[in-house]
Amino acid sequence: MQTRFVIVPAVPVEKESFQSGSRFYAATVSGGFDIYDNQEKIRLKPSYSTRSLAEAARVKLNSECRNPDELFPFLRVECSVME
Repeated sequence: MQTRFVIVPAVPVEKESFQSGSRFYAATVSGGFDIYDNQEKIRLKPSYSTRSLAEAARVKLNSECRNPDELFPFLRVECSVME
């Protein structure tokens, strides 16, 4: 089980793209980190550039929620990684 708010990698940002024949390639950079709300099932904005900034915001959000001790099941993706 996990807390209501968790840190997830942000969607990579496209930096540049180029075409080689009929294929397109995109160079991407890390989008940083987002906070995911397990209760509402949404990614919160803004994104954070470093994990430590995201961790500080996550701790604050979890402490301010109505029931900070409530736990939620892991996402399916995380369950397969943990096994």
